[in-house]
Order: sequence, then C-alpha cells, then structure tokens
Amino acid sequence: MLQAPLLAAGLAVSLATAVLAEEAPVAPGTVAFLGIHFLDTSAEGAYYGERPEERVRIGLLEDEVRTRFATEGFTFLDLSPIAEEFDRVVNPANCYGCDVRMARKLGADYVLVGEVQKVSNLILSMNLILRETGEGRMVRGQSVEFRSNSDESWLRGIRYILKNNIFKGGRTP
Repeated sequence: MLQAPLLAAGLAVSLATAVLAEEAPVAPGTVAFLGIHFLDTSAEGAYYGERPEERVRIGLLEDEVRTRFATEGFTFLDLSPIAEEFDRVVNPANCYGCDVRMARKLGADYVLVGEVQKVSNLILSMNLILRETGEGRMVRGQSVEFRSNSDESWLRGIRYILKNNIFKGGRTP
C-alpha cells in the first residue's frame, strides 16, 4: 500500500525535475558554429540551380544567430584550425558526428549547426541544433517549416527557433 504513493511521489518529482531542466537556460560557453547549410531539393533548383538571393539569406541567418548568441554571452571560436577538415564536409548538419569531433578539436563547449531545405519556392524547412561536445548530446534544437521564400520569412523562422527553443527560459527576448 505504501509503495504506490511513494512511486507516485517519485514520478511527480522526476517529471517536475525534467520540466525545470528543460526550461533552464543553456549555460554560456564557447561555440564552434559550423554555419547553416542550404539544401535545395525543389524542382526549380534542379532546373536552374541555387538562386543568389538564397545564398544571401543564409548569410542573414548566420548573422542573426551570431548576434543572438553573443547577446546571450556565448563566444564563437575561430574555425581556422579545422579549416582543411571542414572544407571536406558537404553538410556539417548531417555528417555522422563530424561536427562534434571538429568542435572537440577546437576545445569548444558546444557545436552549432543549421540547415535550410527548400522543398519548393513556397515550402521550406529550417533547423538549428546545439550539441554539447562532451558526449555529443543535443542540448537544444528545433525544426520549423515556413512558407514564402523571402528575407522576412527566413528571419522569422530562425528568430522563432532562437526565442522558443535555443534560448527558451533565457533572459533576452
């Protein structure tokens, strides 16, 4: 009889701890930001190749990420010590752990990678993943789908991920 209430209490404490841990801000540290990769699987891309404005948008997203991480107290590391290895990687967001291994070589606390996939000129998806380098465990990460291939929609997507996932429970909006 006494076991059921104790089990229930233990479960409640475990769930509360999990919820609190999820809400806790990510501790600032050093980050190996391997950028945001653009993957165009659209018919338009197959016929005409990458549009120049989409390359510019990747730069906008990367600037937005750098600015927000700096605001939150994170420090980005210079990637030049791993440049040769990094240049051989097609997509650091999908490289079977090479992102974590390269970040460890830099002595980073975290590795950060992202990807934008263009399904069509109307349908796109974006993800951003933050991993700790000790075990390679994902600390935070999210994928969002969005409509409209514009600067505004891309920035809205990355800001949503940063606000509602990466820095959920953080001190800045």
